Amino acid sequence: MKPAEFLARYFEERASAIIRCDDHDIARQAVAAAVRGGFGIVEFTLTVPRAYDLIREFSAAHANLVVGAGTVLERDQARRAVEAGARFLVSPVVEPEVIATARELGVTIMPGVQTATEALAAHRLGGQIQKLFPPPPGGPDFVRYLLGPLPFLRLVPTAGVDGDNVADWIAAGVFAVGFVGTLFRAEDLRLGRYDAIAERASALLAATRKAERPRRAWSFE
Repeated sequence: MKPAEFLARYFEERASAIIRCDDHDIARQAVAAAVRGGFGIVEFTLTVPRAYDLIREFSAAHANLVVGAGTVLERDQARRAVEAGARFLVSPVVEPEVIATARELGVTIMPGVQTATEALAAHRLGGQIQKLFPPPPGGPDFVRYLLGPLPFLRLVPTAGVDGDNVADWIAAGVFAVGFVGTLFRAEDLRLGRYDAIAERASALLAATRKAERPRRAWSFE
């Protein structure tokens, strides 16, 4: 999937499901529940045991599902993830070698940023999307301040986004959002309550998709 295709799909979907846990089978069942709940874009962080196997499994089993890899810190991780079927890569930091490798492989890369300097650096290095990580102070207001002088950024908040505040993030001008712990609650994972995850996935997507976006010219190039 070329970056322009992924950008258009992510913009349309508005949200991704991001799993981070320390159990391979729990991660598999949790993400399967999120897919049942309607998510079309999912991300397995490489901290999940045997994450590459899960990327390969879900990429092969779901023709219309877009699967990505998160917590990508090294060139080799990027290459292995794409070989397994990842169509986008996410990093918690701005790592030039990872960005360059993603560009070479022809996939979208989403570096993690928290300041205007980091966001601009990620953009100039070729990071098509900028992940807000850790959660920025000021929340949606931070997005508004950042997009004022840097309107070309495609910002994606993840940690801390939930059904109560997602409309505020969308209204502030983010490109999309990622749901992590607010979708995959620790207690549900521990108790195997996957139906609850599927129901929450559906509710979170409904809240995200009904939120009103600001009028602006969006680019997918």
